[in-house]
Amino acid sequence: MLTQRQLFLQHNAQTTLEPLLLEFTKASGMYLYDTTGKKHLDLIAGIGVSNIGHCHPAVVNAVKEQVETYMHIMVYGEFVQSPQVNFAKALADVLPDHLNCTYFVNSGAEAVEGAMKLAKRYTGRSEIIACHRSYHGSTQGALSLMGNEEFKQAYRPLLPDISFINYDHLPDLDKITDKTAAVFLETVQGEAGIRIADKAYFEALRSKCTATGTLLVLDEIQCGFGRTGKLFGFEHYGITPDILLLAKGIGGGMPIGAFISSTAIMRSLATNPILGHLTTFGGHPVSCAAGLATLQTILNENIVDGVEEKGELFKKLLVHPAIKEVRGKGLMMAIEFENFEINKKIIDACIADGVISDWFLHCSNSMRVAPPLIITEEEIHDACEVILRNVEAIAGK
Repeated sequence: MLTQRQLFLQHNAQTTLEPLLLEFTKASGMYLYDTTGKKHLDLIAGIGVSNIGHCHPAVVNAVKEQVETYMHIMVYGEFVQSPQVNFAKALADVLPDHLNCTYFVNSGAEAVEGAMKLAKRYTGRSEIIACHRSYHGSTQGALSLMGNEEFKQAYRPLLPDISFINYDHLPDLDKITDKTAAVFLETVQGEAGIRIADKAYFEALRSKCTATGTLLVLDEIQCGFGRTGKLFGFEHYGITPDILLLAKGIGGGMPIGAFISSTAIMRSLATNPILGHLTTFGGHPVSCAAGLATLQTILNENIVDGVEEKGELFKKLLVHPAIKEVRGKGLMMAIEFENFEINKKIIDACIADGVISDWFLHCSNSMRVAPPLIITEEEIHDACEVILRNVEAIAGK
């Protein structure tokens, strides 16, 4: 009989010719458990998904309750479904007043696609600006916004009227004009290796978009829901977007994404033509129930409190001559090494020692550190001990 690993290689589509092939049978809190029962400390949270830990009881109970009530009953937008309504209202309650209308989808890439359509429809313009080294997803529209030609050249032609600016570079803001429908920008650049812009840059960006009638779209698919030390990343900068993109961590492990704007802007998708944007499974009742439970857990358990301090503890502990830099905001961090080869060897060694990490799509010489926000100080010390031990063994100077 073939093993699960052999069946995986035979029948599951592969994203790389060298997958990690780790096989886990259980996940709980901060840990993943493999087929031998060995537990692995998760430092990447499924790439920013499991912000409140794996299988949080509140999420599990919400999912069970909703599954027993109803699952899919109609495509998004026609029936009044309590999980969607309650989650949308809860999001509106924690966001600025004008971000009061949510369109639920299935993923971050779908949120990007919906926001692109919304921006074009509302402004009547076609030009969209994104950032070099950005990552917004892998579907055709989202890929068109990716600021790394290496990962998109094989799929051209992509969408027209897309141009790029440098992140955190004030002179490039002059490229935003009254012909620009929207600027798409990650509040914290994720796959670029955790790049953080100055507050002055965000203030100038917001002013330029307002002056030109351009919609500012902030992608918080990775950095939202507490990861940076605030519930939403834009709260660090004293500005607000016209459209906010969320996914990953908002579902507590269930698949869900959202683009959020004002009622006035969002209504443009409902007319001329009607049904301007459709999704069958967007806002799935089970995912929305999980999302509401996730948000309530974050708020009720004060999970965001202490996130910045935990990030600073990582930075304090991760000191070694082979570590060039530790960048980050809250628990969204990158450990930079000399090159990819060293980084990959350290990551593989850490995984063998029971600490899960990986690298960044546009910054392959940096190790990702983005654990569930519930990580304790003791677990941070344990993780850093493993990392430093392997750094010394592989790149010691």
